Amino acid sequence: MHPESQLDADQRSSNRMADQVGDRLLVVYDGYCGLCNASIQWFLRRDCKDRLRFAPSNHPALAALLTAHPMAPDSSGAPGSILVIHLPFSLRPHVLVRSRAVLAALRELSQPWPAIAKVLSLVPAYLADPIYRVIARWRYRIWGRLEICPVPAPSERAHFL
Repeated sequence: MHPESQLDADQRSSNRMADQVGDRLLVVYDGYCGLCNASIQWFLRRDCKDRLRFAPSNHPALAALLTAHPMAPDSSGAPGSILVIHLPFSLRPHVLVRSRAVLAALRELSQPWPAIAKVLSLVPAYLADPIYRVIARWRYRIWGRLEICPVPAPSERAHFL
């Protein structure tokens, strides 16, 4: 594909994604990780205000964005962190990683989760992120690695890109 055509395709993809996400937070996760998928299901059950959208990190529409904001991959090549992205894509998206990403997602849920996030945010990232990294390093060994990225149930599809 011609470089200019690729830029146009990336822009169209970004615009479609921005339309789907709107003013919500986009949670980007490792779709093959058992812990990550269980966490996304946990967030889905508690997202009563419909403030979150989800996308596995291997989603084709995220390729350009993830190139601009690379996550440190683990030894298997999977992303080593959750990302929470605040759109719009037309501007420079605000990207949070690791513990700060989880806290941002918690703040979007109904009570008591925003209050819990406020308390947990008192722990500085330089202390919380090493704990996050240890869990991320061991997640496949403890929770398993899925062969395929699960397809959301029909009732959940509107929450996914």
